[in-house]
Amino acid sequence: MAAQIGAPAAAARAHEELIRYWAQLRRGQSLPGRHDIHPAGFKRLLPTVSLIDVLHDPLDYRIRLAGTDLYGVYGREITGRMISEVYASGAADYWRTELGEVVRQRRPAVGVHNLAWRGASHLSILWLRLPLASNGADVDMILGYDAVVGMAQLSSGIRAA
Repeated sequence: MAAQIGAPAAAARAHEELIRYWAQLRRGQSLPGRHDIHPAGFKRLLPTVSLIDVLHDPLDYRIRLAGTDLYGVYGREITGRMISEVYASGAADYWRTELGEVVRQRRPAVGVHNLAWRGASHLSILWLRLPLASNGADVDMILGYDAVVGMAQLSSGIRAA
């Protein structure tokens, strides 16, 4: 697992930073759209940022963009993949439910998802999902941020004699 592993407090501060950025883009009740997002506004968070397309009829999700550190979390490139291509069925159902709530409620969501499905039960993702709407009302994309937290099992490559 190559992704940077941080403390929960640092992850919470990063979430607050991104929520503040997103909230500043709102105009009254209107949600910001993808066109409002400028990555320079949260440059240090980019390695674990994602953009998720919301597809309709039926409702589903595709990872449009995944930051470079997410490769280490998922063990492969996930950009361009559907949720069902990234996760096993139980985890895919979890994400469909959580992302569905972001779409329906038009509000940010935060949670914790354990990486046991990746064979790393000692790690979790503290995740944030922010709704985006190109017309200000209908969520058509979700801005995500994932912070990997937990105990890292580090290997130095040095073996005892």
